[in-house]
Amino acid sequence: MEWNAELYRDAHSFVWNHGQSLLSVLDPQSGEDILDVGCGTGELTREIADHGATVTGVDKSAAMIAAAKDRFPGVVFRVEDATALPFEGEFDAVFSNAALHWVREPEAAARSIARALRPGGRFVAECGGFGNVAALERAFSVALRENAGSSFRSPWYFPKLGEYASLLERVGFEVSAASLFDRPTLLAGHNGLRDWYRMFLSDWFDVLDVDTIERVIRTAEKLCEDRYRDGSWTADYRRLRVVARRR
Repeated sequence: MEWNAELYRDAHSFVWNHGQSLLSVLDPQSGEDILDVGCGTGELTREIADHGATVTGVDKSAAMIAAAKDRFPGVVFRVEDATALPFEGEFDAVFSNAALHWVREPEAAARSIARALRPGGRFVAECGGFGNVAALERAFSVALRENAGSSFRSPWYFPKLGEYASLLERVGFEVSAASLFDRPTLLAGHNGLRDWYRMFLSDWFDVLDVDTIERVIRTAEKLCEDRYRDGSWTADYRRLRVVARRR
């Protein structure tokens, strides 16, 4: 998927704003070496650096990394694939916020993250969990079928809690905490839902003409109208949070 870094930063700041609580779980310390996997435009990476840690932010999207480098020139950012990180026992901690549900090879990513950590190093992550944005996906699937004759296939991996904890244990982690919880998320403004679809499901629009795209979005909005109130939309987010250590 080709990311629109400007739209991500301007209309979807909730991604890193909600990451603040995860950052407190990470509790970065001065002198630590920390890897931020799926760093996006780098806002949380920079905050980790502000705590005195030596931090490297990685993302598969060159557009995201370019935007991060432009905004935070004092932080190290690299284009890397989470399933093939080129690190071997280099980090005290790996942090990941709202990124790993984009990785359709979760075991490869987990093994890659484990390799990047020193023995005893911690992994603190949050991603979409089972049932995340189910209502938004259903609406988009119907809208796409009715207006474009296409069958929707989810681009995401939203695991169940036990499934993901077992995966981490299998690749060499000891899981100390895991939780799956609802987080209704405000998509601010009248265009909040259409901006969300254009941001996170943009691949589906690449092959459609402008009129069809508009019909798809309007149909999806109609199907989600119960999520529109006081001039804004609410997305049915569910998050999976894990804390683990490499054995």
